[in-house]
Amino acid sequence: MELEVRNLSVSRGGVPVLEGLSFRLAPGRALILRGPNGIGKTTLLRTVAGLQPPLSGEVGLDREAMAYAAHADGIKATLTVAENLSFWAQVFGTGDITPAIDGFALDELRNRPAGGLSAGQKRRLGLARLLVTGRPVWVLDEPTVSLDVDAVAMFGAAVRRHLATGGMALIATHIDLGLDEAEVMDVGPFKAKPPKVEDFDEVFL
Repeated sequence: MELEVRNLSVSRGGVPVLEGLSFRLAPGRALILRGPNGIGKTTLLRTVAGLQPPLSGEVGLDREAMAYAAHADGIKATLTVAENLSFWAQVFGTGDITPAIDGFALDELRNRPAGGLSAGQKRRLGLARLLVTGRPVWVLDEPTVSLDVDAVAMFGAAVRRHLATGGMALIATHIDLGLDEAEVMDVGPFKAKPPKVEDFDEVFL
């Protein structure tokens, strides 16, 4: 199984932002997406993850094989750290939360309500959810936001372990995660051409 994207074009608010993207991601590999803010990296990731339809092109992998993580941490404030992870483990049908607790150094926080965590701790908990999904493809949008240097290293180690077991990762980030298994793709050359004047009205239909 691999993630293959073929001639993909995506839009934001009905306006094309990226077009003609093709890439292949094999087991054990990561692809880092780079490009200026606003160019469409988030839109691309959401489209690959099946959260919005493409304008054209194909994503050759079942969305059920993917775990998506973006700016929202996806945690329930009234539940403890352990309860949050247990909830998501039940949703994804996995079970053991120990690797997630250990992977992001959450043991001392396991009984603390998530609402009382700092921004960085919430982010670590949100990323720890990836470890209970059991899904082979991680689609990640700026995952290191709010993380300090030590937490970034934890995240990088978690990605490397995921890749070592045959997983894949598609990541939009400006941070060097130290992943020897990663290739880098600049999405700048795939910026969509502005719509023609006669096509402008169609954008809003």
